[in-house]
Amino acid sequence: MSNGTAPFCGAAQTAPTVRKPCDDLKAEITKKLDAKGVVGYSLDAVDKGKEAADAKIVGSCDGGTKSIVYSRGGASQAKPAEAKQPQ
Repeated sequence: MSNGTAPFCGAAQTAPTVRKPCDDLKAEITKKLDAKGVVGYSLDAVDKGKEAADAKIVGSCDGGTKSIVYSRGGASQAKPAEAKQPQ
């Protein structure tokens, strides 16, 4: 027997896109990375499609108009040349 409604299809009923601010998403990702002990990285919000080739996209924000990209060797990591200068 059918009640006239279409069967549930997960792809047809997706959740609406939430417009999350980039700063909020960066804070969430930073918290997760810090909890895992990750150091020496940077997270940057860039326009969609303007991501650097060596950066990994880890999130989308501002309604999908920007990407959060993860790069190793961020500002929190000292450069080897600076760390080992002769005295």
